[in-house]
Amino acid sequence: MKPDIGGIGMTSQRTRERLVQRLIDQGVSNISVLNAIRTTPRHLFLDEAMSHRAYEDTALPIGFNQTLSQPYIVARMTELLLRDGRPEKVLEIGSGSGYQTALLAQLVDQVYAVERIKPLLDKSRKILRQLKYRNVMFQHSDGSLERHSYAPFDAILCAAAPVSIPDVFLEQLMPDGRLILPVGKESQVLKMITRKADEFVTETFETVRFVPLCKGTVR
Repeated sequence: MKPDIGGIGMTSQRTRERLVQRLIDQGVSNISVLNAIRTTPRHLFLDEAMSHRAYEDTALPIGFNQTLSQPYIVARMTELLLRDGRPEKVLEIGSGSGYQTALLAQLVDQVYAVERIKPLLDKSRKILRQLKYRNVMFQHSDGSLERHSYAPFDAILCAAAPVSIPDVFLEQLMPDGRLILPVGKESQVLKMITRKADEFVTETFETVRFVPLCKGTVR
């Protein structure tokens, strides 16, 4: 079945434009990121019962105690990932619904999406195939433990919060590569770590709220 990309009512293009304007008002300025959000049908990545809320600037449940992240945070992390130029190879840890994956697929050359919960991975893979994104490779695994077979990467984006930054993430960065992720337990902050020769330079941004980074896979 062909997906309803256009949407109607609360999923219409007019509703998406209002979301984009809210993101601009909050300081998101990367035109490529804003255009990707404008054209990506976020409602397809939610259950039908939640689709009318797809273009609110809020996190929404997708099952398995996971969430579809707030559009502002998605835009912010993507903007940081693109700040120093367009990455070729990007590892996404915790691809969840696949919405962030769909945005990345429009903005980088190749996305390697890792998800530990198989039903979420299967659903997101189906949606991205329907949307004809051909530059995404999915993998069902625990990205917090394993080095990806296609490492190293120009950028890594993690959509779940570890208490501290796993060494395995840093080890998979190319020189000048960057890691964007939330860090913390009770209080989380968004960080970007850039690899400079043998040194890692850390920048800290705003307070965020993500699901914790969990170990193990779910079938």
